Amino acid sequence: MADSGSPEPYGREGLPLEQALARILDTLQPLGLSEELPLAACLGRTTAAPVQAAASVPGFRASIMDGYAIAGAEVPQPGVRWRLVGRSAAGEPFAGALAAGQAVRILTGAVVPAGSARVLPQELVRVVEESDGEAIELADDCGPNPWIRAPEEETAAGALLVPAGCRLGAAELGRLASCGVECLPVAARPRLGLLISGDELVPPGAPRRPGQIWESNSTLLRALLERLGYGVTAQRVVADQPQPLRQALGDLAGCCDVVVSTGGVSAGDSDWIRPLVAELGQVGFWKLFLKPGRPFAYGHLEQGERRLPFFGLPGNPVAAAITALQLLWPALQQLEGARIQRLPRLKVRLEGALKRGAGRPELARAALVVAADGALLARVSGSQASSRIGSLAAADLLLEIPAELGALEAGTELWAQLLRLPIL
Repeated sequence: MADSGSPEPYGREGLPLEQALARILDTLQPLGLSEELPLAACLGRTTAAPVQAAASVPGFRASIMDGYAIAGAEVPQPGVRWRLVGRSAAGEPFAGALAAGQAVRILTGAVVPAGSARVLPQELVRVVEESDGEAIELADDCGPNPWIRAPEEETAAGALLVPAGCRLGAAELGRLASCGVECLPVAARPRLGLLISGDELVPPGAPRRPGQIWESNSTLLRALLERLGYGVTAQRVVADQPQPLRQALGDLAGCCDVVVSTGGVSAGDSDWIRPLVAELGQVGFWKLFLKPGRPFAYGHLEQGERRLPFFGLPGNPVAAAITALQLLWPALQQLEGARIQRLPRLKVRLEGALKRGAGRPELARAALVVAADGALLARVSGSQASSRIGSLAAADLLLEIPAELGALEAGTELWAQLLRLPIL
């Protein structure tokens, strides 16, 4: 990593986003710690080892619908009859095998008895009375589908259900439960320490003196990280004074795996974070070629034999949230040992014109609008200032605007990152 002595180690503009991410990920290794949890506690966690099926599922041939299991495998013709000899229901299978000319009433999910390779849907069958009991008759063409679920339809015994490093969502958990998995090893989450710095900050609800603002970065970042599956282990809100900041950095490094700060990483008179990190460890790089998010720093803190990653996010809340999504989130996934997941991207067109000046690539906040013809449009409204949290509140997208583009006309096609994450 580069030395922090130079005030502008990567030039005035800073590192492009993808280069910054590559540098960060290149320095990080998974923590390698795990714990065993019951399945119900594993939502959003990452598997620490592959999980294989202990048995095939469903493990027997099952009927896909209510109807009648008939003897044999050939496609029957209308008018053929079979004598009813029993019933097979879910959890209560028919005992025995079917002989030629026999059938059983069968319900959805029930075991298809031996001697049968076909289920007739009940709407194609009529029940008739015969001298020796009930029989069924095929009333219409049944087609070639046997309507039977294979014993290994969900999985075969020994098959891989989820690999190591898999983020467990509702679908994965449901499948694991259906395959009899009760608990599994998951990777330990990185312990995250959050430092909020600023002389002007007061708690929400507290009286404000002139020039003071209510502190919101801790609420915003904690909520964002929790939505992404990561909690905050320890937090400090500290004024821009070197000794309290030094103490806070040391305290957080002592109980966490990652330290994240907001504010104080630029080059102003009260920006102490970057020189303090250089004193307590090393600053790898600072400044991003990005709007919003230029005042960003990455490095490490030294705590005995440990080297903890340090992320210095901008002080403005929107810039802090966006850089956390772009750089901190992938890093936390790498530390956890997860397969790195980033925001999905899609092509959209601007609903209206957008004023901007060329110079830096921008991640603009926008709402996703579906036009009458089905086209995906991006609606940008209100100020894009990095201090205005309202620009995040209504945002579905982060529009990726290249540095060289100035004012944009309505209909301009752009790539966008989808902020609303998938449910499953």
